[in-house]
Amino acid sequence: METRIPVAEERVTVEKRRVPTGQVRVETRTEIVEELAEAELETTDVEIVRVPIDREIEAAPEIRTEGDVTIIPVVEERIVITRRLVLKEEVHVCTRRSSETVHIPVSLRRQQAVVTRTTPEEQDDG
Repeated sequence: METRIPVAEERVTVEKRRVPTGQVRVETRTEIVEELAEAELETTDVEIVRVPIDREIEAAPEIRTEGDVTIIPVVEERIVITRRLVLKEEVHVCTRRSSETVHIPVSLRRQQAVVTRTTPEEQDDG
């Protein structure tokens, strides 16, 4: 005699579904802040001084610099019995630098992000 034993089998099925757990709202707020912008301004002044010389020379001098002064010789030919170079004058160009700090009001914008999270229970109440 044969004995039969029934065989059973279990199977698992996995499914996914979306379940809302809340919401997030992001908003930006812009505020204007007054500040002083600081800058350093530089000024260069040039002073011209004519220095009379009236001296005979052999050849025209070169332009030269002494410290912060540039010296530009100015010559002319004069007729005497012979031609001679006469250093008529020198032009001294002085350079002076100055600086000042200035304060200028400027408007700057600054944003902040505000994040608000709500749960599904809070959504149902509203």
